[in-house]
This record gives sequence, structure tokens and C-alpha cells, in this order.
Amino acid sequence: MVATISPGLARRVALGAQGFGRASGSQPGVRQLNALVGRLGLLQIDSVNVFERSHYMPAFSRLGAYDKAELDRVTYGKRMIEYWAHEASFIPLETLPLMRWRMNDYRVRALAESDSWAAANPQMISWLLAELAEKGPLAASAIEHESNVRNGPWWGWSDVKRGLETLFRWGDVVTAGRTRFERVYALPSQVLPPAILDAEVPRAEAVRQLVSIAARAHGIGTAADLVDYFRLKGVDALPAIHELEESGELLPVTVAGWQKPAWLHRDARLPRRIEADALLTPFDPVVWLRSRAERMFDFHYRIEIYTPEPKRVFGYYVLPVLLDERIVGRVDLKNDRQAGLLRVQAAWIEPNPPDGTAERLAALLRRTAAWQNLSDVTVAPRGSFAAPLAAALAAP
Repeated sequence: MVATISPGLARRVALGAQGFGRASGSQPGVRQLNALVGRLGLLQIDSVNVFERSHYMPAFSRLGAYDKAELDRVTYGKRMIEYWAHEASFIPLETLPLMRWRMNDYRVRALAESDSWAAANPQMISWLLAELAEKGPLAASAIEHESNVRNGPWWGWSDVKRGLETLFRWGDVVTAGRTRFERVYALPSQVLPPAILDAEVPRAEAVRQLVSIAARAHGIGTAADLVDYFRLKGVDALPAIHELEESGELLPVTVAGWQKPAWLHRDARLPRRIEADALLTPFDPVVWLRSRAERMFDFHYRIEIYTPEPKRVFGYYVLPVLLDERIVGRVDLKNDRQAGLLRVQAAWIEPNPPDGTAERLAALLRRTAAWQNLSDVTVAPRGSFAAPLAAALAAP
């Protein structure tokens, strides 16, 4: 018999699975951060730093103020590594072998295309491997080569960088941390312990384990939700979903208003309420699949970083605002480090916000500024919620 779950309970299950609604107590340390990353399965990485780099935000959203150096100890330590999971992400080290089928797919696809960069530059690829073998872990900027010159703005990578990123996708090169947020590349044998280096997981089993991680992290979701968490292919993931259903790990459910079947993880909490005040990075698992955010929260969200400024609706770096189990608005934030200010460049509200929204958001922004070592919060007069928010911040 398939259980029926209300949309409200589905939201609470999803937020509970993501670590919301849990009292953090004292300032979170390495133990709590390790537990959170284990719960989420990954932290997505993004280079935009106008407010805060994205991978630092999920822990603040769920646990409150913490020392970012402690998260660096976790993400750059021996228990985590980078790879293309959802997108570029920090993942637990034991997840890396589950990605080897993806590495092979990248390699086959690149070499099968005669006009691809990899097919046209085998000498560069061989030279880079030899350079790392001789000199050990290196950032792209530390490699001396006449082709280590950018070919344009922003993503105009040099051939050295393109080669390293190609090898990184193939698994022939792994990350050995970062220096000033620049990846440091190494041969797997220079970084990985033998148990990870030698692990071989068949594709079907690897996908099954990834779907299991996704289901536990989401708590409840449709096939599309579970497939998207690690950017899997439906042809691989759907059989895994049905295997996990047959084993009892995934329980088929119907959610009122959802157009597709859903599954509940057997270990998911069923909270009666969720208490949360949080800013969500655009790359938070709660909102990164935009169709899920609309279905779950009735919240239409698109990031506008790459939209020309005259065409932006809400702002450059807009963070959804979660209060309890609702996304009630969004704020465009800028960390003005030189002036010591957290600048709210625009503030927008969703229909029918709960009472006290302005005061709760003001308090959250003050905590956010303190976490960022900023002295004050300012609000620009843009957006449907700018005036109430500015008034709440001005109140004693």
C-alpha cells in the first residue's frame, strides 16, 4: 500500500533530512561539520565571492555561526576531496570510487571526438602527467610552460589549465587542496590512500549507492530529484531506485499536488514542525533543482549572475530566505569588506509572509554580518521588502 503524505509534511521531511530544525548548542566545530557534510553527501563549490563562497553557506544556514577555518580543516583534510558530483563539489573521500564510471565516460567522450581539445593535444596531456610525477602537487599557475597563458577573460583558460581540468575529469589527476582558492593538482598515487586508489565499484552498484546517498539527503523526492542530486542519468538511476524500493530502503509515497511518484527514505524523520531562520546559497540542495523548489515551496528561483544587469529582476547574488518551513523572500547581498558592511542591495518578499518576518530577517542579517566580521547592515531602497527590512534594522 502506497502512503499519502501532505505537502507540508513533505517539506518538513526534506528540511529535516537536510539538517534544519536541529539545535546546534555551542559553536559548531569539526565534529558537527563532519556530521553535516556526511548528512548532505557533498558541498557544491562556486567561485563567486561577492558575499561568501558557496560551500561555506550550508553549514551557517543549518548550524549557525562557526569558524570557517574549521570547515577548511574538513574540506581540505584527508577525509574529503573534490570532484564533479552535482557540479564541482567537495565529497567524502569514500565517495570518489563511486565516480569512476563518470570519469571513464568523460574520457571516452573526449577521445571519441576527433576535434576535441583532448584528442588534439595528447602531447600536452602526457607532459602534464610527467610534470606532476616529477615535481609533485602543483597549481596551474605554478606550472611553467609557454602555453600557460590565458586566452581570454574569465573562463579563457590556458592550455595548461585545460589539460589539468581534462585530466581531473578523467580521474588521472586529483585535487590536493587549494591555494587562495586555486586548485592544486596531483597524481592519484600522491594523494589517495591505497584503499581508495585501488577500489573498483561496478557502475550499477556505484549508481545505486549514489541514489541511496541522494535519497537520505533529500528525505523525500521524485525520481527527478534523486537523479539530479549527483547529476545521474535516468537510464542508470531508475533501476537503482527500484532496487532500493525492493530492498525496503525507499518507500513509495504519494504527495498531494505532486504530479510524479515519490519515495520516502526509510530513515527519514517526520517532523511535526521545523524551526529555522536561514539564508540559502543559490547552490544549496534545498533550492538547486529549481523545479523541486517550485514544487516543494511554491518558490520560483533563477540565479541572475550571468544575466546582463538591465535584464535582472531581483539582483546579482540573490539568496532565498527560509523561515521555518517556508521560503518567504530573497535578498541580494554584498560583503563590503573594505567598509565593514553587509549590504542588502535589494530585498523581496513572497506573498502572505508570516507575522514578524521583517524582524526575524533583520536579526538573521545581523547574525550574518557578525559571522562575516562586519560591523553593520545597510539596505538599499530596492525591492518590495526593502522599506520594512530597513525599518526593522533601524529599530533598537
